[in-house]
Amino acid sequence: MRETSAAEAKNSASGAAVTQRTVNWERWGILYARFALGAAFLSGIVDRFGLYTGRNVGYGNFAGFMDYTAKVNSFMPAFTIPFLAWAATAAELALGVALILGLWPRWVALGSAVLLALFGIAMAISFGIKSPMDYSVFSASAGALLLTLYSDRRVVARA
Repeated sequence: MRETSAAEAKNSASGAAVTQRTVNWERWGILYARFALGAAFLSGIVDRFGLYTGRNVGYGNFAGFMDYTAKVNSFMPAFTIPFLAWAATAAELALGVALILGLWPRWVALGSAVLLALFGIAMAISFGIKSPMDYSVFSASAGALLLTLYSDRRVVARA
């Protein structure tokens, strides 16, 4: 009887250590996903307002972003492009900040997943499926969806 009790105590202690390590990995994984998605959204905002300089600048200014919005949404009427550009800008700013700060994590992650999926679909319609695949738009959307579905919200709150 004592052997069983000692073995149970040993297994219980090692099981708790494994669970604690798993929780830590989960916590860091969730933080990494939140920060990576949030930073990506905010990087696009910084670019479209001309705050990046030098090489590898995407749009350079809001007019360049409007041109790109028109190309991505080539199937939409021209009068909708300014609205779509400003709506995307507002959504990316709000979602980026909320992801980094950890505000309303489930709803913000869901909004991010939907926004990215819509962007990927628009890219696929206008440029072909290779474009959103090359830029990992659907992968980012799937990552945001995993954040949405993550069940243990206490880990995120402690992060």
